[in-house]
Amino acid sequence: MNRRERAIATAELEMGLADFWHDVDTNWGRRAGDYYAENGVYRSGKLNLVGRDRIQEFYGWREARGARVAMHGFSNFRAEFDGAGGATATWYMLLWAADGEAPLESTAPTRISRATETFRWDDDAQRWLCTLRELTNLFRGGAQLNFS
Repeated sequence: MNRRERAIATAELEMGLADFWHDVDTNWGRRAGDYYAENGVYRSGKLNLVGRDRIQEFYGWREARGARVAMHGFSNFRAEFDGAGGATATWYMLLWAADGEAPLESTAPTRISRATETFRWDDDAQRWLCTLRELTNLFRGGAQLNFS
């Protein structure tokens, strides 16, 4: 993969991440499962969701809890490609979230996490699908969500 191809593929991954978090923040994550491979994994602390359906169930649970304001930001996105249709990306997530209706009192981020993800190119969907998203909390505060 040459530099230009890597730039395009990296931009596609980053665009998918922006679309994912936009759906989570503005649409309760109703399409969150679409961004994962069928057997995709989402890990964050004690949370370990395996499979697109289980990941989608988490976002349904979150919506059913009631009013919540969330803003997921990310930075320092970078990706490496294995030449066989796979990619690994790293980035940092800044999350501001609290139960209730907007506007809420501004606070420090609820979480700052380092993310490591793996992807595979899906020929049928003609896009990258996440096979693993793992968030490692670096800083946390405020009300944390608990899901089992």
